[in-house]
Amino acid sequence: MQKMLLATAVTILTHSAIADDNAIKNALSPFNVTNMEISDSPIAGLKQVVSDQGIFYATEDGKYFLQGTLVEITDKGPVDLTNRPLMKKLESMVPQMIVYPAKDQKHVVNVFTDITCPYCMRLHKDMQGYNDRGITIRYLAFPRAGGNSKVAGQMEAIWKSDDPKAAFDAAEKGKIPSAMSPDVVQKQYNLGLQFNVTGTPALILEDGTMLPGYHKPDELIKILDK
Repeated sequence: MQKMLLATAVTILTHSAIADDNAIKNALSPFNVTNMEISDSPIAGLKQVVSDQGIFYATEDGKYFLQGTLVEITDKGPVDLTNRPLMKKLESMVPQMIVYPAKDQKHVVNVFTDITCPYCMRLHKDMQGYNDRGITIRYLAFPRAGGNSKVAGQMEAIWKSDDPKAAFDAAEKGKIPSAMSPDVVQKQYNLGLQFNVTGTPALILEDGTMLPGYHKPDELIKILDK
């Protein structure tokens, strides 16, 4: 009898969760929010919605939604939790990233970059400085003109070349390859949209925190060592 009651309770809870998820999906769908993955958020009573358009938070009945930075106050200070649900997806893309490893690695920084971005070029020129300070740089493509733009196609050619690092180095010096149909670049660009990247360079730290803009090696290591 106890097992039957427990099974019934689990079934009711499961159906309730599905109903809540459907209410949220039905409420967001008219706003062209797609590919929603719904789970519990760190805040009681709020659901976390990871979508192609970014991360949202919703009440369980789907009546109220919000989007913004989620911060946890800890003994060590505020911790940004906003992008943590996306880090697993980011890590799955490591094989398709262009990586400049530090010999004595202390930190890993993921950088959404654009080969036409002057501040991205400044960052790349400082690569040795980052590596010397123990910072590994992992590049993801984020063509500001869009995932199907000419620049996206040119970046696809870099990412799919026999030697992506050499091709990227050449592009940073003005030697741009002919465009290809975007595939890998489109996926990385879409991930950037989920992180709410609006410009480049955009740095994603190991805890998911986004640090926009160019930072000199000495500035960046101070931020990372805090």
